[in-house]
Amino acid sequence: MMGLASDGGLLVPQVIPDLRARLKSMRGMSYNALAFEIMRHYIDDLPEKDLIGLIDTSYATFDHELITPVKSLDNFHVLELFHGPTLAFKDVALQFLGNFFEHILEGSDARLNILCATSGDTGSAAIAGVKGKARINIFVLYPTGKTSPLQERQMTTVLDDNIHNISLNGSFDDCQTLMKSVFSDLPYRNQYQLGAVNSVNWARILAQIVYYFSAWCQLDCPDRFDVAVPTGNFGNIFAGYLAKRMGLPVHRLILATNQNDILANFFNSGRYQRGDVHFTHSPAMDIQIASNFERYLFYEFGQATDKVSDFMSQFQSTGSANVNFNTKRHNEDFLAGAVSNEETLQTIKWCHENHDYLVDPHTAVGIHVGRQFSEPGIPLVCLSTAHPAKFESAMQTALPGVTVAHPTLSALMDLPERKQQMEVDEQAVKDYLAAHAG
Repeated sequence: MMGLASDGGLLVPQVIPDLRARLKSMRGMSYNALAFEIMRHYIDDLPEKDLIGLIDTSYATFDHELITPVKSLDNFHVLELFHGPTLAFKDVALQFLGNFFEHILEGSDARLNILCATSGDTGSAAIAGVKGKARINIFVLYPTGKTSPLQERQMTTVLDDNIHNISLNGSFDDCQTLMKSVFSDLPYRNQYQLGAVNSVNWARILAQIVYYFSAWCQLDCPDRFDVAVPTGNFGNIFAGYLAKRMGLPVHRLILATNQNDILANFFNSGRYQRGDVHFTHSPAMDIQIASNFERYLFYEFGQATDKVSDFMSQFQSTGSANVNFNTKRHNEDFLAGAVSNEETLQTIKWCHENHDYLVDPHTAVGIHVGRQFSEPGIPLVCLSTAHPAKFESAMQTALPGVTVAHPTLSALMDLPERKQQMEVDEQAVKDYLAAHAG
């Protein structure tokens, strides 16, 4: 529940299990059965019947029997991750996390105040996961005007007493940096029982590993397959990286960014260098500092924590750090590319015209880069991270005259909203949280 470790670093499991010998037994498993099979290797402090119950409860809220179904197009596949209550891939982890938190808190007669930073979908998915839960309050920081209007309304129209939305005049990186700074104040953190649901939380990553295995099963268990992942905070693709380390036959992970290309540049040059935040049609990826990148470095540096600390310290102090390598790419498991706003819109249009299929701007980024690197004979899976109706403006620009809607989102338009507007001021956020914490 703590999210960030006490020293400000990220938690990782002591051991990544090797499941290669168990892959054959996964054929034909339901999503819930796969989730249990994977999670039980990491969770040793929860009775199996309780874990099964939490999984079943969490995924009962999804509107598709496969939870994360694969849609096969002519020469590639799309893994639809948007069938949860807020129509975004974050639901896969945060429905589970909300129920998991409640279970632990009830067992220990405790309370939790969640502090969350969001670029769009994490906030609404976290709210949907914990709304109405008596032992949990959530405080969501999001950048004013930098989420889509529908994404904002998915948060601000939830009026339960335990929900608090804070709109900050800044970027997502400002929100995330402020959140981390609050967590680093250990006396404050302990006094107000702070917890995290951002992808800094290890349980988020654990839940996301499952759908990589589900995609492989739905493809009839190929010997190898590629996965293209639209990437901002590196959590979604890091889950795929761990799935590969666990034995899933992922051939290559294809990292796709928008114009905020710090991660694409790293995997193509070894240089991790902060730039200015560009605001694009794919706002959830308008990020320059990727939280989960530290976890990746931990494994790439041979689990040498001093090397991770040195690298991140240099990056934080200078805005740039390097990994020197002699091969063409930093890691042969990764390919990487960046996509412009215009290319994003063109890909949305191409998918509609050639496949009669609607994709949101983030998914379009992944498809554009994935198709650049696809190889004959190797199945390509592109992760679809959100329902296209969540991004009305971009969809109208790409497909004028085409109606892109979803009844869940349409129902939000006439609902009352509640939010708190603030400057990027750590003390002001702390004071607000203190005043409203249970």
